[in-house]
Amino acid sequence: MASSIARVAGLAAAIGLAGTAAFQLLLALGVPWGRAAWGGAHNRLPAALRVASALSAGVLLIAAFVVLGRAGYWGGSAGLFRWGTWALVGLLAFSALGNFASSSRWEKFLLGPVAISVSLLCLIVALDRS
Repeated sequence: MASSIARVAGLAAAIGLAGTAAFQLLLALGVPWGRAAWGGAHNRLPAALRVASALSAGVLLIAAFVVLGRAGYWGGSAGLFRWGTWALVGLLAFSALGNFASSSRWEKFLLGPVAISVSLLCLIVALDRS
């Protein structure tokens, strides 16, 4: 069982990942928030980016499942949860860099901080020795 700090961090990370997945799903459905994603070049995303957003939503939900597993919310492959959480630390940090480098103000000032925050929460979960 993970420590209480890791469990809280895991739940917070999963909420951040699920919230970002919901945002991506709404983009895939055509909500006109495209200026906040994928470089901010489109108000409504074109078909290819809608598909990418839908896929991103699925990956983000899987990521939330992995982090919650590592934080001890359910059983499963301990190795998958451990290595998956470490992968998320790096992938989310890399995502944050892309968001901070974007020409979209929304990506710079909202999605970048969310990505780095969730990356740090995943780091807390990944470092837990419980």
